Amino acid sequence: MQNDIKRIFSHEAAAVMNIPVTDAYEKATELIYRCVHRDGGKVVVSGMGKAGQIALGIATTFSSTGTPAVWLHPADAQHGDLGILCGKDVLLLISNSGKTREIVELLALARGLQGGVPAIVITGSPGSELARQADVCIDTGNPSEVCALGLSPTTSTTVMSVIGDALVVLMMKRIGFTRADYALRHHGGYLGAKSRGEAQ
Repeated sequence: MQNDIKRIFSHEAAAVMNIPVTDAYEKATELIYRCVHRDGGKVVVSGMGKAGQIALGIATTFSSTGTPAVWLHPADAQHGDLGILCGKDVLLLISNSGKTREIVELLALARGLQGGVPAIVITGSPGSELARQADVCIDTGNPSEVCALGLSPTTSTTVMSVIGDALVVLMMKRIGFTRADYALRHHGGYLGAKSRGEAQ
């Protein structure tokens, strides 16, 4: 079993190291900065299924580090929740295949509501229609899943999460986010105390 564990870790680590590093990250960072920090919008993050859980984590981490963001369930968006979208917002959409029906439809519905709302797409399929409709496409490198069946989102969600972390950290640097800023958003818990110098 330990050999299996090491193989899994090696597979995931290799996938992370093989994420393509392109100018898409700079473009995404500047787009988020313009929409959120200059124009007063927010990041609306969405994904379906396992990718949706990664999207939720990215949204909350953005919000906790000075970039207002919300998570929008793509199915609920079709039942009224799309109303959270405003004209100055930017979409961050996650779909490994670039074919996820609910995400493709979400982009069309969002632009039907708010005209040319910009979209950043994280996908393993940069040639997909979803990617082509995006203002910025971030390629995951389309790693094979470490799942024994090669089906369950495992390695693909790992790289999605890492890409989200990269965007968050780049944005923190872009806006000059400080420990004091962090403390203002974290009133409770160990991290809040640590950011105020109250915990070791």
